[in-house]
Amino acid sequence: MCGLCGVLGGRGHWTDQSTNPDAFAAQSDPGTSLRERQQRTRIVNRVLGHYGLGLKDWSGNAYILKGNTGKTAIVDNLAQMWAQAETLTGRSFDPLADDLIADLTAD
Repeated sequence: MCGLCGVLGGRGHWTDQSTNPDAFAAQSDPGTSLRERQQRTRIVNRVLGHYGLGLKDWSGNAYILKGNTGKTAIVDNLAQMWAQAETLTGRSFDPLADDLIADLTAD
């Protein structure tokens, strides 16, 4: 996907919805959705780090997924990110893998 398509497309996935029910009201804090997106990205990066990957928010409506080898992909949402992460690494991700759980609970 080209960079422009990554920025313009992909809005509206359920993983990008705010947990704050007032986030879409006119009087709400406009930064709520962005803060929650940043928090989701930090959490996902803890898991991705185990696999040698990292995720960065791109303009609030796409993500850049990057591996230690320099391979990158632009994804629209977190659901697409997991599939693309497996493609970049050539590995399947098991959220219940003992070594992953050990890494996440070591902190």
